[in-house]
Amino acid sequence: MKLPFRNLFNFSFVSRYRFLLIFYISVCWTIIDLIMVLTRPEPTYYSFASAIALRSFLLFIMSLGIGYLLIFKLRRMFRNRPLAVSFFYRSSILLVAAYVINFIIHTANIIATLHYTVFDALHKYAQDATDIRWITQKMLYWMVLFVLTQLIIEVNEKYSPGVFMDILLGKYLQPKIEKRVVMFMDLKDSTPIAEKLGHQQNFKFIREFIYQISNALIEHGGNIYQYVGDEVVVSWPLEKRNTKRCMEALIEARKNLQKRNEHFRRRFGVTPEFRVGIHAGDVTVGEIGVIKKDIAMSGDTMNTTARIRTACSELNQKFIVSKDFLDNADLKEWQSESLGIIELKGKNQGIELFSLKI
Repeated sequence: MKLPFRNLFNFSFVSRYRFLLIFYISVCWTIIDLIMVLTRPEPTYYSFASAIALRSFLLFIMSLGIGYLLIFKLRRMFRNRPLAVSFFYRSSILLVAAYVINFIIHTANIIATLHYTVFDALHKYAQDATDIRWITQKMLYWMVLFVLTQLIIEVNEKYSPGVFMDILLGKYLQPKIEKRVVMFMDLKDSTPIAEKLGHQQNFKFIREFIYQISNALIEHGGNIYQYVGDEVVVSWPLEKRNTKRCMEALIEARKNLQKRNEHFRRRFGVTPEFRVGIHAGDVTVGEIGVIKKDIAMSGDTMNTTARIRTACSELNQKFIVSKDFLDNADLKEWQSESLGIIELKGKNQGIELFSLKI
């Protein structure tokens, strides 16, 4: 029997990440505001614990709304704008939202603390809001807060969700050996496409291709390691559920492109396909870099996966996996077909490879 609301909270990885991000933003904004209120030198009607509690409660609830606006709406709306322009537009919209929030919180506290009528509370707020010094301080405070928040989000997502926190906490200062599923994915027939489209159009084509497949990879918990031209390298910790996620990400990436086929055909005159190599094994993970720090992955597993992806062209296959991956994956017999023991470039011994039938 199916429960009526069983899937109500069955959020994807990306949705969970974004909702958690909204929660953290709201908590941080509330704490910063609380500190600002408690450290004000001049006396205010926020000297009562009840007034502070009401302000913090209202601010937290409304910060959830403004966080949702930023994460789910504004970032998508301005994703194709230059970062500086995007920051300006998003911050301007957030300033308007913050002004509305401040009006509600300020008026509610005047009524609750000073016991004014609604009319008197609005009159009192109007007096405060027309004070140039008050408006300037508020505008600067909100602008700095919004810009810093967006910068932190950009830095975090630049490294892929979770990686920036690993760097911040020094998780990989000392290299660690981890078992991971590794996927190399790249654009099929990239050279003839580049010759047909030319440099600028080809870059736009690759950018749109990368965007569509990256959404699918992240949606299923993939940790994007790097982009190299039209190639994406992504990994998951080696667990049974993650081998399933890896397959789901592959299938969804293909679906994403199929849904956008007409868009690609109209804009570029060509539709993208991709090749995939998947392997599983030990990977050395550690922090590298001096001015630009990053988390690097190295080892035989990485090299082998790259060779498997290259073998797709040689064996005329789209999706090839190693036996090491297949042994950890919950796939039906009909979903894969052995290609035999294949000699890979740079490897002393051949390994058994399988083509995916999905």
